[in-house]
Amino acid sequence: MAEAVTLSVAGLTIARGGLPVLEGLGFALPAGQALILRGPNGVGKTTLLRTLAGLQPALAGTMSLPPDSLTYAAHADGIKAVLTVTENLAFWAAVHGTQDVKAAMAAMNLTALADRRAAHLSAGQKRRLGLARLLVTGRPVWLLDEPTVSLDAASVTLFAGVLRGHLAAGGSAVIATHIDLGLPEAAVLDLTPFKARAPQDGGAKGAFDEAFA
Repeated sequence: MAEAVTLSVAGLTIARGGLPVLEGLGFALPAGQALILRGPNGVGKTTLLRTLAGLQPALAGTMSLPPDSLTYAAHADGIKAVLTVTENLAFWAAVHGTQDVKAAMAAMNLTALADRRAAHLSAGQKRRLGLARLLVTGRPVWLLDEPTVSLDAASVTLFAGVLRGHLAAGGSAVIATHIDLGLPEAAVLDLTPFKARAPQDGGAKGAFDEAFA
């Protein structure tokens, strides 16, 4: 595990499709803690995670986090179909300079599938492989967007144990999920109060009408 860090966000405004979706957002996530994002579909959970991951710029505000301290698990599993389970994890381990491929496979119950190509895995097995990738990054801050999609109940329990181990080792996680991961100690952030206000001038619709008048 890398050195423990705190993720700090202040006055954050983020956009989707050029339009603000959340504004004035702020929180601090210390090492060893998890933050569960709540809110209705479309409120901006995925957009927030993508912004924190550096995949899109914020419109305003600040994010304080040491470079190369986070990893992002989105809806896609981030695996190569032609590579085996071992080869997929070895690739990411080489990128991040770690050597815990076997431990990652064992943690996500993939050892028996070590030599199977990802193309021949079930949806749930692919998801477990994608999540095992988190363990070979060596990064302390995990950004997780619906991490339990395609997982059965046993695999959800397995991943929850992995997540608790990550937190116990001084890591942290920001998680968008509708599933109870069995983390009663996790903080919960409802994004609804930070929903951006509609523009007073009619917003995108008004701009569209003017452009084609």
